[in-house]
Amino acid sequence: MSGSITAGTAPRSSAGVTRLPIPSWGILTAGFAWLVLAGATLELPEAGDFPRTGFFAQGAGLVGLVLLPLGLAAGRLGTAGSRLRHWSPWLVALAVALLAWELVTAKFDLLPMPFFPPPQAILEVFLDDWPKLGGSTLNSLILLAGGYAFGAGLGFVLGVAIGTFRAVGYWAHPVLRFVGPLPATAWLPLAFFVFPSSWSASTFLVALATGFPVTVLTWSGVAGVNNAYFDVARTLGASRSFLILRVAIPAALPHVFVGLFMGLGGSFAVLVVAEMLGVKSGLGWYLQWAQGWAAYANMYAALIVMALMCSSLITLLFRLRDRLLAWQKGLVQW
Repeated sequence: MSGSITAGTAPRSSAGVTRLPIPSWGILTAGFAWLVLAGATLELPEAGDFPRTGFFAQGAGLVGLVLLPLGLAAGRLGTAGSRLRHWSPWLVALAVALLAWELVTAKFDLLPMPFFPPPQAILEVFLDDWPKLGGSTLNSLILLAGGYAFGAGLGFVLGVAIGTFRAVGYWAHPVLRFVGPLPATAWLPLAFFVFPSSWSASTFLVALATGFPVTVLTWSGVAGVNNAYFDVARTLGASRSFLILRVAIPAALPHVFVGLFMGLGGSFAVLVVAEMLGVKSGLGWYLQWAQGWAAYANMYAALIVMALMCSSLITLLFRLRDRLLAWQKGLVQW
């Protein structure tokens, strides 16, 4: 058709002259903001000695130099350009926040050291102390995975049993109401006395924090399944196991995932407390060690790693939920 635009080519004016893509001023502003951060970090005199100042400034400058051409060519980047335009205000805000942080700590010394280290001091921790911090993160993930898997699995089985069999509910319900509301951290003294190692005691506490919400929400999901589903299945000759595995559990999955989310959040809190008291390696132990040596930069670095780890695990759980429950995708936001 005459006058149509071929995919992948730049738009042309009526005179046949190629028009340049419209730049994204948000991305360009973000690029300039990061360059200002780099210049201020490198040129302004420092109130202390921070070995990684040059590296931090180079990294900020590199981000700015990458964003500038991307802002000019954002119209040709398709989905990537749209995403970059969407997050450009956050890129500007992050650069401004880092600049303010740099000025009040490393440059003008308005906040006391070592309680408020500058950004390059935290960057130094990631670059120089990564073996200890990385090992602590790995050990925390292993401990969390073991306790969470055990607690979620046991809670799921118990919740299905309570919602399906009256005899199980008769005996388990009072115990659940008595023990479940207690904070898992209240069992710390008993757990470290009963279990043979601090690792097994911490695993038990994480499992306990996970198991209660999973049990309650699974039980509620199974008990709330519409009886008409069971009646139809029985009419077609379904067995008891079919009613549980193919009717009750699939219908209860939305409630189960809510319990898994709640259990994951509770397990994080218990994990940190348990590692602070008894485990020889982990993010909780690393926080305790950093505080004892007044290494507040290390402490902030561990908090950043912990926040990223928790957010990533919850995101993965949401992705799994959206995959298994495609008909409810987007119903619960994260």
